[in-house]
Order: sequence, then C-alpha cells, then structure tokens
Amino acid sequence: MNQVQNDEVRQHVRSRYKQIAVSSSANSSCCTPSISASSCCGSANEVSAKLGYSPEELTAVPEGANLGLGCGNPQAIASLRPGEVVLDLGSGAGFDCFLASKQVGDTGKVYGVDMTPEMVSRARSNAQSNGYQNVEFRLGEIEYLPLPDRSVDVIISNCVINLSPDKQQVFREANRVLKPGGRLAISDVVTTTELPAEFKGDLDSLASCISGASTIEEVKEMLRISGFTDIVVEPKDESREFIKDWVPGTKIEDYIQSAVIKANKI
Repeated sequence: MNQVQNDEVRQHVRSRYKQIAVSSSANSSCCTPSISASSCCGSANEVSAKLGYSPEELTAVPEGANLGLGCGNPQAIASLRPGEVVLDLGSGAGFDCFLASKQVGDTGKVYGVDMTPEMVSRARSNAQSNGYQNVEFRLGEIEYLPLPDRSVDVIISNCVINLSPDKQQVFREANRVLKPGGRLAISDVVTTTELPAEFKGDLDSLASCISGASTIEEVKEMLRISGFTDIVVEPKDESREFIKDWVPGTKIEDYIQSAVIKANKI
C-alpha cells in the first residue's frame, strides 16, 4: 500500500473504534463488520469469557473498561512479573492494561497506546476514577510508538496488529522499544486458507479483524525480519466457536483463527 491508502485504512479503523468508544453500551462492540449487527455476540463479559478470560479477571477491572473486543487473552501467555514494564498495542478502553497493572504491581508500569482519541480518553477516565497509579495511556499509532528505545519488558496486544496497513513496521517498532531479553505475548487472527473474494480489500471487513489477517508464515517472517527469535505462532482451533459469530452464515471460521503469537528479543 502507498501512504494515501495506509491513511485511508487507519481513518476507517479509527472511525469504527470511535463509534465503539462513545457508545453508551459495551454490549454491541465485538468483532463484526457492522456495529449494529453485533448484538448477537452477547455482552462484553460473555464475549470475553469465550476468549479465555476468567471470572476473576472479568470482575477485576473498572466498569466500562471491557468492551468485548479481542480474539484471545494475552494475559494468559504473558507471564507478567512484579516490577516489569508492559506495553499494550491498541489498548482501547484499558481492559488488558488494568489486568496487567495488578500483575506488575506498584513497582511496575503499564503503557497503553491507541490511535483513537476517544478510546484514550475513555481509558484515562477509567484509570483516574479507579485510582490506577501505574498505568499510562498515550495517543499514537502502533507503527510509530511514542516510547523510547529499549524501555519495555513485555508487549501484549489483543487482535489489533491485523488492523495495521503496515504490520512489518509494527513489529520493527515493537523490537525497537523492547529491552534486550524482552518478549512479545500477543493474541491475533491469522488466515488458515485464502479468504473469499468478498472479504478481500473490504474496509469494513478489515476494521472487523478479518481481511487484514496474515498467514502464519507471513507473521513468522515479519517477526524474523524485525529481529525476533524463539518465534511461536500457534492457531487455536477452539477459536472457531466465537469467530463464527463475527459474520454469521459465511463460515468465516473456516478461513481465520485466533492465534497465540510469542517471540523474544535477543
């Protein structure tokens, strides 16, 4: 894509997630091409339970932080430790950041970066009203992270990198901000076979975590080029159960799956 096309993609994605951020209801915000059609997915907590979040996690965050978005639970694979510095790519209303905050404790720090001003405002409001002192939300694009070199121990993300029109640049930036020995722990979607023509190039499908998905080998190669080692991209067959609700009647679950993506920086 050229820069104009990239910006068109970003603006379309930003517009969709602005709508979700300002919505009075978090029950209509899971991954589907149409926000108005997504009530079939259930409440935010019902959706997140399907993604692998425990009842304890779902009740441990401020009300309004969980918007029912995502395709997995990066907390389950990140193995966060007290004192670590964590970065969430595409932090939304702050759900995963608030969970990470409890794991890294007062000696740790959690940054959330999101390109949608309304999401950042919502996350900041959630943090302030609930007394989170070790969480900071920054407005920015994940292709150009507003953090210094070698400043982060762990990067988490939940179904966001597929939305980027320049995923290689996202992984380069991830490598840049990670400390030596730092790690990625990401949930995202991958294609398991070629997408049908009606999804390819469709901006609504891209903004809904479908047409922007890469193949497993493409993800591995982008990570290798960016300097990562110990790369694991593991699709989760059980994710078909919730992905089928994203576009009912299309068998979309036959083409994409959620995957665990892990890698280390030397």
